[in-house]
Amino acid sequence: MARIRIDLPDRFAFSTAIPLLISHINYGNHLDNAQLLGVVSEARLRFLKSLGYTELDIEGVGIIVADAALQYRSEAFHGEKMQVEMAATDFSEFGCDLVWRMAEAESGREVARGKTGIVFFDYRTRTKAPVPTGFRARFA
Repeated sequence: MARIRIDLPDRFAFSTAIPLLISHINYGNHLDNAQLLGVVSEARLRFLKSLGYTELDIEGVGIIVADAALQYRSEAFHGEKMQVEMAATDFSEFGCDLVWRMAEAESGREVARGKTGIVFFDYRTRTKAPVPTGFRARFA
């Protein structure tokens, strides 16, 4: 069976630290697979905020998540601080990928990596929208 392979960029445009809460942990006593996406969603929100945007207003349009792929690299546990790095890559007319890496902050142990495909979306007309010029230019 073929496995997902996520190639990471040489540099990330953003990094943030997120502690793992008890609500992130499953019965196996490690980071729950579903909760991992919640941590990444928090990092995405912080990434956009660092650029002066929200998920509903990036130069007048919002975003929707079109797809997500991830690879687990090691366990993570309650109380550990995750360093989540993120970059925007692979732009198309209407979207791009937000590629990310999550590592335990103190040791640098990689926990997971992945990408979230986003599509820009005009919530007023309920239609996809072109990538805002200023957003794209930040990553050229």
